[in-house]
Amino acid sequence: MRADAKRWLTGAFFVVVAVVFANFARTVDWGAVRDVLKAYPLRTIGAAGGLAALSHLVYSSFDLIGRHEVGHRLSISRSCAITFVSYAFNLNLGSLVGGFATRYRLYTHEGVPVDAVTRILVLSLLTNWLGYAFLGGMVLAISAPVVAAEWALDAAPLRAIGVMMVVVALAYIAACARWEDRTFRIRTQSLKLPSARVALWQLAISALNWGVIASVIYVLMSRQVAYATVLSVLLVAAVAGVITHVPAGLGVLEAVFATALSGVLGQAEIIAALLAYRAVYYLAPLAVATMLFAALEARAGGSRGPRATSRAKREAVDDDGSMQRKTRQAPGHPIR
Repeated sequence: MRADAKRWLTGAFFVVVAVVFANFARTVDWGAVRDVLKAYPLRTIGAAGGLAALSHLVYSSFDLIGRHEVGHRLSISRSCAITFVSYAFNLNLGSLVGGFATRYRLYTHEGVPVDAVTRILVLSLLTNWLGYAFLGGMVLAISAPVVAAEWALDAAPLRAIGVMMVVVALAYIAACARWEDRTFRIRTQSLKLPSARVALWQLAISALNWGVIASVIYVLMSRQVAYATVLSVLLVAAVAGVITHVPAGLGVLEAVFATALSGVLGQAEIIAALLAYRAVYYLAPLAVATMLFAALEARAGGSRGPRATSRAKREAVDDDGSMQRKTRQAPGHPIR
């Protein structure tokens, strides 16, 4: 019953988003959008591209947390390459293809056991949403964003939501400090909490990543909208994209920004900025990731077989899904 209700709600939300975006698209002066794109200075595109590259670099370090906790023997560069490919595929093709299938394929081809890959993936997801909750909560708690009149909300409820989001993020860190290395079972899945130090690491790099992503759009909007507003609308759009399960959030991102910023920024400027954002943040990294994926696959194909099999046998996995460390380093030893 719950599954049916969820499907209906998801479908209804998707229809609402589609209608909003379709109605907005009919009012857009696409000639003006083209003119805005042509008028972008090269330094603006270059700055946005540099920030996009920085964000992908930061996100590529997410799986280093899993590497630290699981203790697999892949190099830092190889772990980051796998994360980058998975993230780029996830953005453009959806979480099932990118975030899940690609990670499992590339890691297991390198001899990392499935249970270890699952823990890496869970830690990466926690990292992403931990920074989201903390950063978004701080924005709402400190200063409510200025958006279109129809989206206007009283400051008090927004601050309350923001405080609650920050509390959730801090509660996770407190839980890691209190119950470090304890395994919790949620239905069929188990979660082993890292240390508080690792949890702070998760929060810091995730918050940094979300902040940099918002900076890309902020720069492409020629700094005509307050950075806090761009960040808050981006966070809303991210949740909307997850709810609708639309690959690349196609149409969802545009609908949310167009509705929230109507009256704050011209339609042509909004659409042009988001098209440029998709080019530098989605499509350009996808092209690089596709070539890197082919290289990783070719390498795995050449080294698969006895080598990969023997590596998998050497890396034993505990019952709780964490890999035993093969070195004598003390717990919490920094990644080398």
